[in-house]
Amino acid sequence: MIQTHYDCPCLEKCPLNYTMSIIGGKWKMQIICSLNNQGTMRYNELRRKLDGISNTVLASSLKELEEEGLVKRKEYLEVPIRVEYSTTEMADRLMPILEELSDWGEEMMKTDVPAGGHGSEEADR
Repeated sequence: MIQTHYDCPCLEKCPLNYTMSIIGGKWKMQIICSLNNQGTMRYNELRRKLDGISNTVLASSLKELEEEGLVKRKEYLEVPIRVEYSTTEMADRLMPILEELSDWGEEMMKTDVPAGGHGSEEADR
């Protein structure tokens, strides 16, 4: 068993739950990754990159990510108003962790075990 610096779920405030409350959900990690990979993007450009996301979900997710300090919103006082989004330094620090999660997911996909399915007994340990 791998030792960690905390004994979750026994902690009163679980760091992992806290993190997932910020970046969890269907679209937040995809938004962060898109902005990190593409750089500064306008709203409609970002929406086109995220196939299937609704305007309501994108707008609320961007607002939440901005409030958490992961996304920066820059508004230009032009007609029409131009708004651009980019990642912050805090989001840039998160990217290596998301890359590791992606690598882990890629390895799991190779095992042909369906999400939520059970692998071998050894994998369950």
